[in-house]
Amino acid sequence: MKIFKLLWDFVSMVGGAILLSLLITVFVFQPYKVDGHSMDPTLHDEQRIYASKINHTFSTNPSYGDIVIVDSRFNRERSFTDDIAESPLVNMVLKNDAGFYYVKRVIGKSGDMIEVKEGKVYRNGQVLDEPYINGPMNITPDQKWTVPEDHVFVMGDNRNHSTDSRSLGFCPISHIMGIKLF
Repeated sequence: MKIFKLLWDFVSMVGGAILLSLLITVFVFQPYKVDGHSMDPTLHDEQRIYASKINHTFSTNPSYGDIVIVDSRFNRERSFTDDIAESPLVNMVLKNDAGFYYVKRVIGKSGDMIEVKEGKVYRNGQVLDEPYINGPMNITPDQKWTVPEDHVFVMGDNRNHSTDSRSLGFCPISHIMGIKLF
């Protein structure tokens, strides 16, 4: 009988550790890896970052300038099942591909008018001071967007090589997986 108790103690300890790790990565913070150069020079390809998931857990809005991890599949609803399935522990076991995460910077929030004009970004008519971008944007036709409720407008720091809200559309708050900690 003593062997069964030792075995049960071991299994419950390992199971508890796995459950605690799962809860932390779903609700508190999670590691991510930058894939690509859209955030150069701020973040680099293959760089590991850690993101707070508190905003995602409580569905609160990020601040202007926050670097966020987003689920780029903006055209679909997210569920709690997605949060569990995208945990690093589950991904490790199931070998899931999380290639739909993008790391971007929050430029606009609900109600803001974002405008790209002559290679500069304006929010509500004011040009943004963006010392973090990777050089000037290529001059493209002027564009203007109004951010809808419960959405944000995100852009990469490497504006000439970034898939972001300019092409994907507005990011629902529910698709912000975390805010970069370090």
